[in-house]
Amino acid sequence: MTRTTPARPISVEAVFPELAAERGRTTRLHPRPGRPGMRDSHVGGPVLWPDDEPWPVCHEPHRRETEGYAPHEIRIARAAGAWPPSRPWPGAEVLDEGEPVPFVGLAQLFRRDVPALASGPDGADLVQLFRCPFTHGPRPERRYRLRWRRADETERAAGFLATPSQVPLLRWEHELPEPCVLHPEEVDTYPWAEDDTLPAPLIARIDAWEDAQTSEHGPDALSYQGDLSIPPGWRVGGFPSWASTGPMGIDCASCATPVRLLLTAGSSEMDADSHSWVPMEDRDPSLRGQASIRGGLSVAQPTRLRFGRDRDLHVFTCPADPGHPTRWVLA
Repeated sequence: MTRTTPARPISVEAVFPELAAERGRTTRLHPRPGRPGMRDSHVGGPVLWPDDEPWPVCHEPHRRETEGYAPHEIRIARAAGAWPPSRPWPGAEVLDEGEPVPFVGLAQLFRRDVPALASGPDGADLVQLFRCPFTHGPRPERRYRLRWRRADETERAAGFLATPSQVPLLRWEHELPEPCVLHPEEVDTYPWAEDDTLPAPLIARIDAWEDAQTSEHGPDALSYQGDLSIPPGWRVGGFPSWASTGPMGIDCASCATPVRLLLTAGSSEMDADSHSWVPMEDRDPSLRGQASIRGGLSVAQPTRLRFGRDRDLHVFTCPADPGHPTRWVLA
């Protein structure tokens, strides 16, 4: 089934004509629980991984763990609408701080499914996203990894890995992605309005307009950030959202070129401030507003993943050389 973003409640360019020059495009991925295959673009499904390649492993020191959740019990609990039981770490020893840990495959995207996906090194058109299931350092921090491939070459491999390496327990239930099929859709977007993301006079007018909306409509008021600029959830390209951190200037660590947004992985596909973006196919046409949304967690949090404290994970790459180190930002 396709997913169709509703028309915006108002035309933002009619209110702020200057934004026509700032308009961009993003591909909303619209993940929904399903049964994707390894040759599909997906979140949480089987990764297309040749069986003669070692599965990616995190070798950095990580926090010691003494308990967690078994992946198969997480799946059973989700199907039952329950919470999985916490288990002590198996064996006589807890997970050692220096022990290598297999990465968890979070997503893979083919450009044939998402034409707006930027090219990787040597024209790679398949990107795979991984995360270490444990935290690192006192803050604590996470470790992510991208693997770029050429899809045509990879699909000619003699065999593929059926069961990736994994740790026996995950520290948190939300470390395990729910297998989701994708429904890519391109939509118009506009930059986040804060600091120097737009001209200062324009940001001042947007702020004044939002204040007037709140005075007139109260809690049902429209907002530029929530309803008109950037959709929530998983998306490719477009503009980063900066709800938690405020805008950040980010350059390539190798060549100082300003990086571009490759991918945003969202903790949620909607919240109270962004429910107007929920697709028409996930709504009851007889109802209006947030009350019309159907599907529960399968619509609001389909992947079951969390990034930070329900933030967005922005993945940036260097436009001058996509082989340069990836930049990861939680915002």
